[in-house]
Amino acid sequence: MKASDLFVKALENEGVEYVFGIPGEENLDFLDSLTRSSIRLVLTRHEQTAGFMAATYGRLTGRAGVCISTLGPGATNLVTAAAYANLGAMPMVMITGQKPVKSSKQGQFQIVDVVDMMQPLTKFTKQISSGDMIPSSVREAFRRAQEERPGAAHLELPEDIAREETDVPVIPTSYVRRPVAEDKAIQMAVDLIAGARHPLLLIGAGANRKRTWNMLRRFVDRTCIPFVTTQMGKGVVDEADQHFIGNTALSTGDFVHRAIDAADVIINVGHDVVEKPPFFMEAGGRTVIHVNFTSAIVDPVYFPQVEVVGDIAHSIWRIAEALPAQCHRDYAFFEKVRAALAEHAGEGCRDDRFPVYPQRLVADIRDVMPSDGIIALDNGMYKIWFARNYPAHIPNSVLLDNALATMGAGLPSAMAAKMVYPQRRVMAICGDGGFMMNSQDLQTAVELGLDLVVVILRDDAYGMIKWKQANMGFKDFGLDFKNPDFIHYAEAYGAQGHRVEAAGQFTTVVNQAFEAGGVHLIDVPVDYADNDRILNHDIRERSARL
Repeated sequence: MKASDLFVKALENEGVEYVFGIPGEENLDFLDSLTRSSIRLVLTRHEQTAGFMAATYGRLTGRAGVCISTLGPGATNLVTAAAYANLGAMPMVMITGQKPVKSSKQGQFQIVDVVDMMQPLTKFTKQISSGDMIPSSVREAFRRAQEERPGAAHLELPEDIAREETDVPVIPTSYVRRPVAEDKAIQMAVDLIAGARHPLLLIGAGANRKRTWNMLRRFVDRTCIPFVTTQMGKGVVDEADQHFIGNTALSTGDFVHRAIDAADVIINVGHDVVEKPPFFMEAGGRTVIHVNFTSAIVDPVYFPQVEVVGDIAHSIWRIAEALPAQCHRDYAFFEKVRAALAEHAGEGCRDDRFPVYPQRLVADIRDVMPSDGIIALDNGMYKIWFARNYPAHIPNSVLLDNALATMGAGLPSAMAAKMVYPQRRVMAICGDGGFMMNSQDLQTAVELGLDLVVVILRDDAYGMIKWKQANMGFKDFGLDFKNPDFIHYAEAYGAQGHRVEAAGQFTTVVNQAFEAGGVHLIDVPVDYADNDRILNHDIRERSARL
């Protein structure tokens, strides 16, 4: 068969449902092969959107999402998405085209070394130089993308290779069991936890995997050990649970850090160095048990004394089974911290000022979203407020990026989430700056027929950087901009546009948008004027009094 047909059959063998992207001249054979496949091509308006959608598909399903681009500028437009997937541990396979490699007649027109370019941004990158190499190359790309720690893989398919004839078969997918931790490591962890007076469970990004969720819930139920989460660990265990203390949305100084400081043993599950450190170790300080798929990466602030390396779910199950039920331990201080944080987070959630107060906005969105509703956050000042104040009840119901922390991913992530979970409410939450970076794909959402609400938090500036500019003593300069009329902007793409003009209107507008169906954009002016007072002074002063 033609090599491009074999390539598509290899993708089908991997269970691929969608290919997101923008094909070019060098992909035409592959594109023709897709016409005879069950795989659906989702044409986007920018390659970056395609990459973000593929990465989010991988994050939600555990199976690598696939995106495609042409050579040169198309491939370079995937660079940010590659970093997004790789740093965020989202399985994704990128396919890029290339000019003929056996008899090129066009010199260096549009030629960049894409394989070399992708080397530092992926787990695996390879040019396919023969049609016979397709089955093994595709199988290896998916294996590497999906195994722990997940990430991005890249395959380059030159157009002359795509046209070759080949008769090699696809390689079946393999069944893999992950290695488990040794008995001695499990017993050391059990002994430390059993002897601790104030143990604390910390759930990080690496624990946010389908195979770990149930075991961590059972661990908390059995041991009654209080827990905190990092931003990318939100929702692994229901944050309505009585043992949940809070989220490490701020680097230091929040109420939750007082609980961390009070712990004598921290069970750190799924720690990922891409997130800012949720706590800082000091020599001779607290004992830290590192529970993860891989051993710890030691740095000046993280050097765990005990490492339980192996499948996380299996490790947590064995530790829980070996521990006696110890719900009688003294957790009074942790409960005090939890109550203080909840009280502080609740302040301002019914504030009627306009533009809308961040705490009010977060509370209103929590009110309109069901427990299984999904919010996809872009990157901006509001991310801290949602990480800290928005309780997540199930895993992956808060899609935020605390790894690359790129702007422009909120809308594409929400689009992919709606495709994976068409029956659930999905909302993109974007700053005005981040939204405009990939706003053209609002048209893609309309063409896909998605029922999607896009909330734009408008402050007419790059608000996160303005906040840091002020904190560092610089004068206000260079970060304000003007926006288009978002209502007309939405309508130009065939979406519905709404403008909130009072704080009390927001929930009504959102509910009506969800009930109406289709794509709705909601322009919400937001007031960040109190960020410095609340996040830099109020929290630290009040938490220090605990």
